[in-house]
Amino acid sequence: MEMLQNREEAAQLLAERLEKYRGRKGVVLAIPRGGVPVAAPIARRLGMPLEIALSKKIGHPANSEFAIGSVSLESVIVDARADVPPTYIEAQVQRIRESLQQKYKLFMGNRRHVDLAGRVVIIVDDGIATGKTLLAIVELVQKQQPQQVVVAVPVAPFAAIDKLRSMVDEVVCLLIPPFFQSVGQFYRKFEQVSDEEVIKLLQQHAA
Repeated sequence: MEMLQNREEAAQLLAERLEKYRGRKGVVLAIPRGGVPVAAPIARRLGMPLEIALSKKIGHPANSEFAIGSVSLESVIVDARADVPPTYIEAQVQRIRESLQQKYKLFMGNRRHVDLAGRVVIIVDDGIATGKTLLAIVELVQKQQPQQVVVAVPVAPFAAIDKLRSMVDEVVCLLIPPFFQSVGQFYRKFEQVSDEEVIKLLQQHAA
């Protein structure tokens, strides 16, 4: 079975594959927390700002686990088939946005959000399991009219990659194993990433 040493090795290998974007007007969007140690070296190598992609699902009023949409700091997607009152959606969006803003402030401090319009947006995570989070982020990003959307991940199951390929301009994935259980099984070292580590990496990049 092919394995990656750690997130640092994954970052270097992905950065090589993304070299053609160096010098372009772009932004690297990391999905916290695990995506940040992968995204930071990529952003450094490509000379792009590093941002975090925060999103949260909107749960159905009858079953909070059942997602009927997603919210980011800038945009909202709602499943057209979800038969719920608009007032419920509005209240949920406001509640979720407030919690996302707190999280953004924790990670990014008082830095202003990079406008994605007209930029090459490279979305990075440390791997994809089901792909639900990433698919929602792609949809939310596309509403902001970027020039190009690229997804870069070290490892993912074929089904998720196949779905993403139909949605974005390019998908860069190092390993697409035939038997996939979890992201961690394809790393020799796959430790939890702490909030402190994320903050440190983001501060170093901004400096």
